[in-house]
Amino acid sequence: MNKFLEFIVRAEHKLYVTSKRLCLKNKTMTVFSSNCNGAYMLHDLGCPFYSPTVNLSFLPEHFLKFVSDPQKYLSAEMREIQISDIDYPVGQIEDIRLYLMHYASFAEAKAAWERRARRVNMDNVFLVMTDKDGCTYDQIKQFDALPYEHKVIFTHKEYPEFSSAYYIPGFEGDGEVGILSDWKPQLLRRRWLDDFDYVRFFNQQKN
Repeated sequence: MNKFLEFIVRAEHKLYVTSKRLCLKNKTMTVFSSNCNGAYMLHDLGCPFYSPTVNLSFLPEHFLKFVSDPQKYLSAEMREIQISDIDYPVGQIEDIRLYLMHYASFAEAKAAWERRARRVNMDNVFLVMTDKDGCTYDQIKQFDALPYEHKVIFTHKEYPEFSSAYYIPGFEGDGEVGILSDWKPQLLRRRWLDDFDYVRFFNQQKN
């Protein structure tokens, strides 16, 4: 890509992000996300983090436990554990494990978790999950049944039986969705996440 075209593409993307921010009405939502997708949404929208579940990931079964009783886990102590084949910090809270891959140290991750946990607003919660890391049909069904008004699970194929499932085309042969924060292979700068209108999703909150 030549420099002029790259300038145009970046300028268009800046306008695209600005328009999203201008359309967002709900700016204080708590997003419980199973991986970094929630953080990318909030970052692109210029929103503060009213949730500790950013810059980390859960296994599907652990995320489902967390959102089934968030107050239990938010009030419990995080401790560090060692896993031989993982070279980044890993935390444990009760019976759930947190993969803290975007933190330089466990101490940094724990401090961020505790600081953001104090900001959680349970009256303005949105759940974001993906069908990655061995997520099963039963776990998608369990997620869909959670008693939250606002929730979405990104899937690699269509599940019309689940109102919270949102199909992201392009990963049908992979068995799961890919890294949705990556750029799509096209001229305009769009993430796979941008297939989903998350501004409209967050604006569903009735203030």
